[in-house]
Amino acid sequence: MDIMERIKQAIESNSVILFMKGTPEFPQCGFSSRASQALAACGSEFAYVNVLADPEVRENLHRYANWPTFPQLYIKGELVGGCDIIMELYENGELQTLIDQAS
Repeated sequence: MDIMERIKQAIESNSVILFMKGTPEFPQCGFSSRASQALAACGSEFAYVNVLADPEVRENLHRYANWPTFPQLYIKGELVGGCDIIMELYENGELQTLIDQAS
């Protein structure tokens, strides 16, 4: 399967998915750690892709949504943004709302 198709399928198959460096249990960068902690604090399960374990995704995800950095959060197929946006949404309560609406 083409890498862009794999990325699209992962996003469409999960209502909440975080492309991150590492895993929620063992994040490999501070930004991915903060983003996954904010999602976990919202009390909902979320899918994730460890871009360090899949170099093809790491090299091509920025082309998918024209977003250059990791982590990248998608909710209901739409790019929400990276760590700064995730943290801002978490702090003002909007992340919880978005996740609740996605369930």
